[in-house]
Amino acid sequence: MDVCDNAALQQVNQFWSMLDDMSQNSPEEYRTFIERQLREGAELYSPPQPHACIRTNTLGPKEGILYINMCSWKRVPAMTSHSDPVPVCVGRLESVTDDKEQYTVVDVAFSPEILQTTEKDKQEREKIHQLALKFIQQQHSLNLSQHYKLNQDKIKGSIQDMKNRLMSPRQSKSVANKPQSEPAPSLLQQISSLRLAESIEDSSIQLSLEQEKKPARSGLIEVISSTESDQTQPQQPQHQLTICPDSTGSAKYLELNVELPGVQSVSQCQLSISQDDILLEVEAIYYLHLWFPAAVKEETCTAMFHKKKQILTVTVTVL
Repeated sequence: MDVCDNAALQQVNQFWSMLDDMSQNSPEEYRTFIERQLREGAELYSPPQPHACIRTNTLGPKEGILYINMCSWKRVPAMTSHSDPVPVCVGRLESVTDDKEQYTVVDVAFSPEILQTTEKDKQEREKIHQLALKFIQQQHSLNLSQHYKLNQDKIKGSIQDMKNRLMSPRQSKSVANKPQSEPAPSLLQQISSLRLAESIEDSSIQLSLEQEKKPARSGLIEVISSTESDQTQPQQPQHQLTICPDSTGSAKYLELNVELPGVQSVSQCQLSISQDDILLEVEAIYYLHLWFPAAVKEETCTAMFHKKKQILTVTVTVL
């Protein structure tokens, strides 16, 4: 472990100590802090919303029809000034064959604020469409026709399929105009992905929602894509999802138990939840994305990682 790693570990330990002190000396302030993180996480992980669908043609390496779903997504950061790069999330390509035609579909997500500015301005709308074409060409090494047609429907396919493509297990970040290394995240960026509270009594750790780290802004166009890499595919862990009645017998809650052999610390886990689904990732080891059988109140989510059993238990109330 080098000096930087030791310094980061020391800072993280100081942060946990601060949270422990807050929970013991200011329980109300601690609860307010955790509830705020849950609210922010719930908003951040709301599903992408369809905005428009355009149709164009791929000219290479293979010719074909391409549908581009333009959508707004709250997890894509907004620009803070006109000189900022334009953040965008580009999903993976998917080939589809139906009764009418054979085509490819891809999804491009912008922040809601950016798409709102294009609603009443035709020139800005055309610019954002051209940017989407450029992003897709760069991220998927395609040659696309610059002539496109606006579809009558706002989305090709379903919202669930669109979200699945955008939430590919392989996510990489790059800058469109000039590649450069990404700066190391700050302490708060590193630890905000997992909100944890250590429990001494049962040697387990409680955590809440993941808060997305904003990418560093550099260059003119910032691309957050879901392209495949050459790394080993993470495995889907053994798990069990159960619908259970609560103590009153009226409302219900979901309980998810996930076996994570080989995981030594909860800091290896990244957990996020929305009203419709849950995503658990352990980098290069496990990937689990489940759709709930019923809508849930994501702000009620709690999770407990049992170190000895190496089992993560997640509970959340059903709407």
